[in-house]
Amino acid sequence: MISLGTSRRDFLTAGALTPLGLTAAGLSTHRAGDAKRRSCVFLFLFGGPSQIDLFDLKPNAPDNIRGEFKPIATRVPGLQVCEHLPGLAGIAEKICLLRSMTHRMNVHGPACSEIFSGRPYFMAPITDQASREDWPSISSLSARYGPKTSVFPPSVVLPWYLQFPGQPKRIAGQTGGRMGERHNAFLVEGDLGRTDYVIEGLDLPGEVNAGRLSERRRLLEGLQGQSSVRPDSGSLDADRAHVYGLLGNKAGDVFDLRREPQRLRDRYGPTTVGQSLLMARRLVEAGVSLVTVNWSDETKIDGTNTCWDTHQDNFAKLKTLLCPVFDRAFPSFIADLHDRGLLESTLVVAVGEFGRTPRLGQFTQSSNTRKTGRDHWPHAFTAILAGGGIRAGRVYGATTADAGYVRDNPVTPADLTASILHHLGIDHRQQYEDEFQHLRNRLSEGEPVKNL
Repeated sequence: MISLGTSRRDFLTAGALTPLGLTAAGLSTHRAGDAKRRSCVFLFLFGGPSQIDLFDLKPNAPDNIRGEFKPIATRVPGLQVCEHLPGLAGIAEKICLLRSMTHRMNVHGPACSEIFSGRPYFMAPITDQASREDWPSISSLSARYGPKTSVFPPSVVLPWYLQFPGQPKRIAGQTGGRMGERHNAFLVEGDLGRTDYVIEGLDLPGEVNAGRLSERRRLLEGLQGQSSVRPDSGSLDADRAHVYGLLGNKAGDVFDLRREPQRLRDRYGPTTVGQSLLMARRLVEAGVSLVTVNWSDETKIDGTNTCWDTHQDNFAKLKTLLCPVFDRAFPSFIADLHDRGLLESTLVVAVGEFGRTPRLGQFTQSSNTRKTGRDHWPHAFTAILAGGGIRAGRVYGATTADAGYVRDNPVTPADLTASILHHLGIDHRQQYEDEFQHLRNRLSEGEPVKNL
């Protein structure tokens, strides 16, 4: 993990390398056969956005179903979105609203695990927290098997691992789990929305140039050659080689958002999400295969209505906080990718762990749900797709009259995971041996979604 407090000395020590996922096994990959590099940015809308209030409005439904918001027209004839998403409406010709996501898990942590891993949760949904039995996440599968550059690891997560306040462990399904934590993605942690945000440890000090760095490396290798005790030397040497590659190739420049024009940073918005998406664009340009951006806002410390979770005051929270942040950052990100010629090769996926109940105040899981809110609802929800060669400017799948159930073209988390892996040139049918049961498992049991 890289954080604002990580020193250069700590970063270069063996102990600081393993949490970064920079192990020899974690960097083993197979290269995609395509001449053109492909990437994916996975924006996880933690908490579960309301499909019926934002992306799949039902204006003819009864009041207690359709809610307060009105639909507005987009740049695509016949395609409508929420009135509080005018920015999204303005890029509708570049996106596909996949309205038929579905699964059966209505508890946050296990549902997050299902979306991140593409597999049904392995036990009863009695906790949100991670365990060693977790299925590996798409970020860790990409870290192990994804194409990589000579400098950067193939998979990066930012700006945090999801974790509920008051719980000692992160939410389930975000890392290597039973495949091994050494396959975790490269985590860049911190509030990227801060104007003074900087990552320590990836820039050489002023008195050390590339030549002196090489001399220090040769000296260290000479000292190691004289040592008779070198535990796990192969893995450590690979770690160190990769870190020297990051330093020698000025990787810190890529992680320095101050190099972006202020007017562009302003377009994304001065928020953690906005600046994380800007960082994601820089990482895509640098050759990273998969960038996972976990939603973060001021309500991440609220244990009842965390981020997109809206058990109470659903419409006020969407209107005043969530929609403005999303509608500034996400359309700016899509437009930026398009302007730089990156959208065609970069698949963008924005999705939460589930949707919200069709009826206001409907109880399904949380006793905190009030008449002004919507509870958890996994049976039908929306993912937003863009780029990556998908057919944009349309809707894929459909729901019933109350947006509660999928009417046609259902897409499961397994299918979404397989689609992402397929786009990245990773064979989703290949197998790994898990360290929990010592069984061989496919990377995904789903199949890439056709006709997208």
